[in-house]
Amino acid sequence: MSLQDRTETVPKASAPPGQGGKMGLALLVIAAAQLMLVLDNTIVAVALPSMQSALGLSESALGWVVTAYALAFGGLLLAGGRAGDLFGRRRMFRVGLVLFTGASLLGGLAGNGELLITARVLQGLGAAIAAPTALSLLATTFPAGPARNKALGVYGAMGGLGSVVGLLLGGALTEYLNWRWVMYVNIPIAVLVLIGTGVLVEGERERGKVDVPGAFAATFGFGALVYAINRAGTEGIGDSVTLIGLAVAVVLLVAFVLIQRSSRAPMIPGSVLADKGRVGANLIMFLVGAGMLATFYFLTLYMQIVKGYEPMVTGLAYLPFAVGIGLAAGGIGPQLLAKTSERAVIVVGLIVGIAGMIWFSFLAPGQNALVALLPAQLVSGLGLGLVFVTVTVISVRGVAPQDTGAASGLVNTAQQIGGAIGLALLAATAQHITDGKLPGNVSEALTDGYSYGFLLGAGLYLLALLTAVVAIPATAPQHGEHAPAAI
Repeated sequence: MSLQDRTETVPKASAPPGQGGKMGLALLVIAAAQLMLVLDNTIVAVALPSMQSALGLSESALGWVVTAYALAFGGLLLAGGRAGDLFGRRRMFRVGLVLFTGASLLGGLAGNGELLITARVLQGLGAAIAAPTALSLLATTFPAGPARNKALGVYGAMGGLGSVVGLLLGGALTEYLNWRWVMYVNIPIAVLVLIGTGVLVEGERERGKVDVPGAFAATFGFGALVYAINRAGTEGIGDSVTLIGLAVAVVLLVAFVLIQRSSRAPMIPGSVLADKGRVGANLIMFLVGAGMLATFYFLTLYMQIVKGYEPMVTGLAYLPFAVGIGLAAGGIGPQLLAKTSERAVIVVGLIVGIAGMIWFSFLAPGQNALVALLPAQLVSGLGLGLVFVTVTVISVRGVAPQDTGAASGLVNTAQQIGGAIGLALLAATAQHITDGKLPGNVSEALTDGYSYGFLLGAGLYLLALLTAVVAIPATAPQHGEHAPAAI
């Protein structure tokens, strides 16, 4: 059966919420939720120095402020998607939003590092419930065809745009208010989204249970892997604790695979992984997520440490990336999908993204950073926007209604876990390069490390490109009711 055939078999939404304003409100609710959840990955990045100063955090504790959220979010996404399928997607969406809101308040009030990291874990848990159910609600609320594809385009754009908006907003809030507002800002957004959830269509539920052992094995397995990679960057791969962490990660991740194979209610149903294109799309999202989060990390450090930019200037420097993402995912991408194959759109996007990464690698301490950064940001945003919208369409198309939560959880998991592992790996490599240049000019040593990190990120995008060529079928353009509509 071709991809076009599978597209035609996707059931229409059971009860579309009407036309015009009501449908637009539903899209606004889902897009706002996705934007809020994704931007929380990066909104704290610009505020980290202020957090460290206010709470007396060590370097390792500071890193876990970012990592704790990504791991809890990515590791529990599959369980969150499954819970939506079983207990009601709209109900679990609301539960996730309430938990995320409470955790944001706790983080803003935190008086020490331990409480802040705990709040970040709870935020990740709330996001892990809300994010996959949001994508599932999109599939049940919007009928198959142009309406759903338009909504998927907006949703896909939020995946990349949210990370950039987080950096912009984090810079503004930190400079003009204080770091606690990077937590508090989530509260009014979440409340407004909760008010708007009444327009979303619940959809049918599935019978079964949540795979708790599988969720435990996946979350702690990925957590051990990230910890081991981080430690290897400072203590070396031969360090005993590093080796123990790697061994624990292998054992838990193998256990996860075995649990999925033997479970009557696996977090990833076999039908979700039966489609080669869908598996390829998730692998592409993993690799792109790994490169993208590390890119933000290196660029932020370059601008603040090497160039000495204020938080607000750092945030504003990411505007071209946001523009590129919006143009590609909201307009160019859907138009290309109507004229050429999905594989071609992904390949073009990744080639452009690789060009942007290589452009970043030429940054130097003495140059006018903004002259080099701004066009490179735009190029990178355009490339990744094409990838995000296409991968999102592939990841949920043709999935049985009862498995939409699992499918949407999987693509979000790929991005979040990819980001956590990619950041750990590329940051450790960059630090190794920098250490090798010292003693010497500190700015040059740091920039050399970042440059190698960008080139490794380009390598991850190249792997994603090869994956697209091998795994994504070269299907004909989608026409008629299945063509993604421009926004």
